[in-house]
Amino acid sequence: MVDLTFLRKFAKDDPQKMKRYISLYLDVAPKTFEEMRRNLDSKDWEQLRINAHSLKPQAEFMGIISLKEQLIKIEEAVKAESVDELESLYQTALSLSSASANELTEMLKQF
Repeated sequence: MVDLTFLRKFAKDDPQKMKRYISLYLDVAPKTFEEMRRNLDSKDWEQLRINAHSLKPQAEFMGIISLKEQLIKIEEAVKAESVDELESLYQTALSLSSASANELTEMLKQF
C-alpha cells in the first residue's frame, strides 16, 4: 500500500529526512481526517473538498496512491454535488489512511 520510492529519491536516501517526513505525515493526516469528519457533519462540502485536496499531495509524497485516488473521488463528488456519496468515500479514504499509517509506523521502526 505504501511505496516510498519517491520519498527515498527526494530525501536522497537520508534516513533522518525520511523519518522526519513520515513523522510529519503521521501527525498531519489524522488531524485532516478529523477536520473532514467535522466538514461532513456540518455539511461544509467546500471545506471538505479543500481538506481532501490539501492531503492529496502528501499521500502521493508517501506513495499512498490508493489514498490519493480516493481523495480525488471526494473532490469530484463535491464538485458534482453528489453529496450522498461523500460518507462512503470518506470512510474508504479513512480506512486507507489508517492502514497506510500502520505501515508507515512499522517502517519508522526500521530507521
